[in-house]
Amino acid sequence: MSPPESRLFQAAVMQSWNAIVITDADLAAGCRVQIANPAFCAMTGYSPDELHGRPLTMLQGPETDPAVIAELRACLKEARFFEGTAINYRKDGSTYVVRWNITPVRDDDGVLTHFISVQRDISESVRAEREIRLLARALDAASDPILVTDARERIIFANTAFAAVTGYAPEELLGKTPALFRSGKHDTAFYADLRESLARGADFRATFINQRRDGSLYHAEQSISPIYDEKGRVTHYVSVSKDISERVDMEQALRHAATRDTLTGLYNRRYGEHLIEDALTRADTSGEPLTLLVCDIDHFKRINDGFGHPTGDQVLRDTARILSQSVRSRDAVIRWGGEEFVILLDACPRGPAVELAERIRLRIHQHRHVEVGQVSLSIGLATRMPGESMEALIGRADAALYEAKRSGRNRLALAPLP
Repeated sequence: MSPPESRLFQAAVMQSWNAIVITDADLAAGCRVQIANPAFCAMTGYSPDELHGRPLTMLQGPETDPAVIAELRACLKEARFFEGTAINYRKDGSTYVVRWNITPVRDDDGVLTHFISVQRDISESVRAEREIRLLARALDAASDPILVTDARERIIFANTAFAAVTGYAPEELLGKTPALFRSGKHDTAFYADLRESLARGADFRATFINQRRDGSLYHAEQSISPIYDEKGRVTHYVSVSKDISERVDMEQALRHAATRDTLTGLYNRRYGEHLIEDALTRADTSGEPLTLLVCDIDHFKRINDGFGHPTGDQVLRDTARILSQSVRSRDAVIRWGGEEFVILLDACPRGPAVELAERIRLRIHQHRHVEVGQVSLSIGLATRMPGESMEALIGRADAALYEAKRSGRNRLALAPLP
């Protein structure tokens, strides 16, 4: 090697950002340090003089992995390239994680003369990896379902709780998007709000109705947040949710109990009065007509007395079913009490209401009960007059019902027009 090349080699070694140390090849003496560059001295805390002539075993300690050292010695003995990671000790006794490779050096005659080792302190990256693994374990151990996606909404992490709620194994979800859980229960406005919130950097919180792997639905209180890098760019989204299906089911059960008749499943009278009052308020604002039907099963006492109350209850349930199937989706069928029903025909003028009432009467009469046979229904109809109260409207429909009864039953009677 020419003097210029030698100087260049020396400069490259001494100015290298990586720690470089050159030892002799005397394995019996432990391969003593010949040259240590400034980066190596800074990493170990030793000066060049303190290192020179001493074996690098001085950097080992209790936490140094014996298996790595055994592999290192085997490679040195066979003059093979070595690469490994271990815990070393600085002069002050502190530890660091070093990643290093060792290359045997031979002279022109092929005789092994030295080993050159290029080393790097990877303590910070190892610590960061450990923290990431710890965070991943913590997220996985969390009781609430957690989902993380990249900026393109592809799933990169789902914890055990999320997998348990959705029925998907975590590995099944990787690379998919949260669209996998859409149930079809949310409209486009819901998802537009979600995207608008995330686009302006705000969290999005809502109750989602999601679909599990088996197709069943569940309710989740869910919070979705964007994650930014140091330049303010969105890199990921994290979703934390809570399965509230049990709570929703309980609330729905309580709401059903508060608004529904236990025997027929129709609206009960208390809630029915509330529906009628709301309809009257809307009618006052919109000016649309509103019609009320009051229906009564004819000779119901005879059914109870002759066939027993269980049969009477079945007649009530069958009647409720036919009434519900006969009205429009916007109408409300109410069990008013006993064998009496009220039907609220919202935004329905007198003419169409009469046609609907007649269809109902005929369907009831055409239906044959297993034990009772034919059952008939008497109906009173009243279309609301401007400003008329609920009590007055029901009173007129009730009077029409009694007229239908008095006229022979199984008929429709209309409240007189003003």
